[in-house]
Amino acid sequence: MRALVISGGGSKGAFAGGVAQYLMEVEKREYDIFVGTSTGSLLIPQLALNKIDKLHEIYTNVNQHAIFSLNPFVVRKKEGREYVSINFLTSILQFIKRKRTFGESKSLRRTIKKNFSVQDFNEIRESGKEVVVTVSNLSKNMVEYKSIKDFTYAEFCDWIWISCNYIPFMSLVKKDGFEYGDGGLGCVVPIREAIKRGATEVDAIVLESEKMERNKVLGKNPFSLMLSIYGFVLDQIEYHDISEGVLAAKHRGVQLNLYYTPTRLTENSLVFNKKLMTKWWQQGFSYAEEKFAASPEQPIKATRN
Repeated sequence: MRALVISGGGSKGAFAGGVAQYLMEVEKREYDIFVGTSTGSLLIPQLALNKIDKLHEIYTNVNQHAIFSLNPFVVRKKEGREYVSINFLTSILQFIKRKRTFGESKSLRRTIKKNFSVQDFNEIRESGKEVVVTVSNLSKNMVEYKSIKDFTYAEFCDWIWISCNYIPFMSLVKKDGFEYGDGGLGCVVPIREAIKRGATEVDAIVLESEKMERNKVLGKNPFSLMLSIYGFVLDQIEYHDISEGVLAAKHRGVQLNLYYTPTRLTENSLVFNKKLMTKWWQQGFSYAEEKFAASPEQPIKATRN
């Protein structure tokens, strides 16, 4: 069985869409299992339906209003460069209301239901394909994987939404008596889960550059510094996930193909810029095309140590 795994990465999901488009439309790859974290969870239902044109439309037209019902960020331009900082007014209002997050993402829940219908849900169920999203159970301090086979339409839409809720900047969700947040808080690249579910070949799209060495500009206030620290932590989780996935693949004789972004696309993937995301989608398609042209039989081997 062949699996497609897509990591977390917010707006960088547009790049993953471009890679997936090449794999499915040009290389004619068909997948039995789709596993995603965060933005990967948004991508995989449409990919399981083979609705790539619709996915492209979504990811190249989305904006902050489609994600945040209360946006915790402010984007400022200085000397031709964009800088992202916390919206202090929004944060103060959240504190006054005794909320535990800086922003809210109820708009994303509506966006998911708008673009993923009951008919879409039933079509995937009837196809026999397995679509799995990653969530973090913060009450139990553990990662959970939610398969489309085990839930109703409304429940699965909730799990997709929960998988994307990057705490503390997006909604903290209470469900079934537990509090949940973004799956990336525990597993950014769920390669091992795809292998555990029976995959014999895995294409994993990692929304980060392979060589993560870089000089990072740290935040100049406690809130923006928090963003920088979160980015560091997620990088370490991602590195662990990939290493674990490579070991699991070698142990079980699974072919693992890793697709990274060629460069670091953005410092804040929670800012959704239509122009940039359109560019990233095309970059993803071109990147995959170049990799296959360079080595058509084995585009990218799992060689990360």
